[in-house]
Amino acid sequence: MRKPIIAGNWKMNKTPAEAAQLVTELAPLVADASCDVVVCTPAVNFAAVAEAIKGTNIKLGAQNMHWKESGAYTGELSAAMLKACGVEYVVLGHSERRQYFGETDATVNLRTVAAVKAGLTPIVCVGEKKEEREAGYTNALVVYQTLIALTGLTAEEVAKKVVIAYEPVWAIGTGLTATDEQANETIGVIREGIRSVYGDAADEVRIQYGGSMNPKNAKGLMAQPEIDGGLIGGASLKAEDFSKVVGFDK
Repeated sequence: MRKPIIAGNWKMNKTPAEAAQLVTELAPLVADASCDVVVCTPAVNFAAVAEAIKGTNIKLGAQNMHWKESGAYTGELSAAMLKACGVEYVVLGHSERRQYFGETDATVNLRTVAAVKAGLTPIVCVGEKKEEREAGYTNALVVYQTLIALTGLTAEEVAKKVVIAYEPVWAIGTGLTATDEQANETIGVIREGIRSVYGDAADEVRIQYGGSMNPKNAKGLMAQPEIDGGLIGGASLKAEDFSKVVGFDK
């Protein structure tokens, strides 16, 4: 039985004071959640959020990390730095990182392996653009992205220490979303791709959907057998909205 995981990706939003206020409002609303609850915040908010979530069931996540332990990588953060700030999860390979900041499948793999080896749980993002879906490349693309990202990990690490987030690029920040069935089908394809290399680990790895999940569509998406959670963008920036996604089963 895979435990669902709902993670908020705040992107470039919230000052430390705003971040602390948000999680303070959120905590009592999700205290009885049946899923893991994560907030992935800009790095400037780590200290404020870490303090505000003490004693709660909310976990702290980052939005990126470098694969090296240290060095001349201006503007980057290492796994050790994240862990020292109380971070437990890290989003890797988000389409916005790929589109705007030159992330590639190869660098996502380096980051993913480094995160796992350091004891962080990576949330590895994969997904297709609109033109790629229309051309019929979705299944091949998402399996390729996933398997490249996981290269170098053992089956046990894949099963227990990685989260995959399927995010159709055409549904991020657009208000568009895949149908429940489309999302479930593609996540099933990803799972079978993992099975082809890692065997039964595919039954344990958690795979989220991340294309504009919100309070209105969360229940239907989460009812699908292959979908194990959500990576939530805009709806994670308001405590009430995010809590309703977390409470999809109520």
